[in-house]
Amino acid sequence: MSTLELQNIGKSYNGIKVLEGIHLSVAEGSRTAIVGPSGSGKTTLLRIIAGFEVPDCGQVMLQGLPLVDHKSWVPAHQRGIGFVPQDGALFPHFNVAGNIGFGLKGSKLQKQHRIDMLMDMVALDRRLASLWPHELSGGQQQRVALARALSQQPKLMLLDEPFSALDTGLRAATRKAVAELLAEAKVASILVTHDQAEALSFADQVAVMRNGSLVQVGDPQELYLRPVDEPTATFLGETLVLTAHLEQGWADCVLGRVAVDDSLRSGPARIMLRPEQIQIGLSPQPEQRQATVTSIDFAGFVSTLSLLMADSDETVEIKAISRGAIYPGASVSLNILGQAHIFSR
Repeated sequence: MSTLELQNIGKSYNGIKVLEGIHLSVAEGSRTAIVGPSGSGKTTLLRIIAGFEVPDCGQVMLQGLPLVDHKSWVPAHQRGIGFVPQDGALFPHFNVAGNIGFGLKGSKLQKQHRIDMLMDMVALDRRLASLWPHELSGGQQQRVALARALSQQPKLMLLDEPFSALDTGLRAATRKAVAELLAEAKVASILVTHDQAEALSFADQVAVMRNGSLVQVGDPQELYLRPVDEPTATFLGETLVLTAHLEQGWADCVLGRVAVDDSLRSGPARIMLRPEQIQIGLSPQPEQRQATVTSIDFAGFVSTLSLLMADSDETVEIKAISRGAIYPGASVSLNILGQAHIFSR
């Protein structure tokens, strides 16, 4: 049984379509990431699920019960959905314990016991309970916001770019901790982000949104290796896209003859390779494509190499791990691992 089902969700503002034809299913206890550039409609979709916005059309089902359809609309506070916004939105006039315990029912002792349990759950030192939000680090504030959302025992957790204000190291650690926590609590979750690496790392299912529509939904690795089109490929990570001619499972392109993932396609096409599929060697190999390094854009661990291909006088740019032995003017050979992907559209 799915925790959440979205069917044909649409939304417009002043005649401008923001969402159109959205279909999405979120399995019990799973983590879904909705990823896309700014303005693609991600946050609007999340607000519709939460109950902060009403769609123009479509149906929202939570654990088999309708939240939105042509006959009914359940208000946000009755949906049993937790929501963690981008800035945490903690109450500044409540301390940590007050924020986490907001809305809890029961005696003072029962509330305190529940607050202690929630602080342990999100790995917050209980000694922080008396501190005010402004006295906490960014990561601690996000954990308090998550504990507050979990206090209502939600059926679904919505996370609206909750890690974007954190620095890089803390962002990765907090994201991992939140993913593990939600998995342990067996709460299905939806993360909205414009960071493709964050989406691929966090989720069991990734939904790519562009111009108000979901262009591809699936397993993170499947989307990364077999994106439906060029914009999705480039959005999900570094890639090399080439024009090629297909025939019997092979593509002839600037890199030579490359195996492809569809032996039935033939004729002109666009193919894709991820940087990790391209090995750059310093010793010329006669069976491999030869090139000369014309320039290097050094960026620490990874550099962008401009390569002048032998025999064709064409230049390609390839991301590669930085190596001191590779320098402008060096001769290199290219070895392709696996198959190139052919875009379906």
